[in-house]
Amino acid sequence: MGVAYLFQVGDKIFYPMHGAGVIKAFEDREIQGKVQKYCILEIPLNNMDIMIPMKKLESSGVRKLLDKATMKEIMDEFRQSESNEILPWKERYKTNMEKIKSGDMQDTADVVRDLMNQSKEKVLNSSEKQMLNHAKDFLVSELTLGAGLSESQANELLQISS
Repeated sequence: MGVAYLFQVGDKIFYPMHGAGVIKAFEDREIQGKVQKYCILEIPLNNMDIMIPMKKLESSGVRKLLDKATMKEIMDEFRQSESNEILPWKERYKTNMEKIKSGDMQDTADVVRDLMNQSKEKVLNSSEKQMLNHAKDFLVSELTLGAGLSESQANELLQISS
């Protein structure tokens, strides 16, 4: 049944729109009279546990955390590249939201970099400020859990030099 059986209790994972976490358990639960197997995720960023039905685990976008070498490559590119997209606000917001929802660390890093660069040019509107903060939180959560960095070290990596 797909990637669901590639996961084990204790695996470090990333859940799009929630951040990095750990698989806490696999349990059978009865909900609305039906017994289903669930994957229980512990997400430290929001201090919550999430139950996902095993049959929806793959489609939920849950993935194992990237290895340290891949994270380093992404963060090196993050610090060295510049955004080249100049889109109208609505299109930019939609594109950025799709990137964040994908759960892909590279896409999320691109959103953070682009919005941080844009904020140097002009003040971000409240929706984009909120998006930037959430995307940063997701990156920090993956860097702290996956690369073993402290929160302050992860935040330092996200500073773009002017």
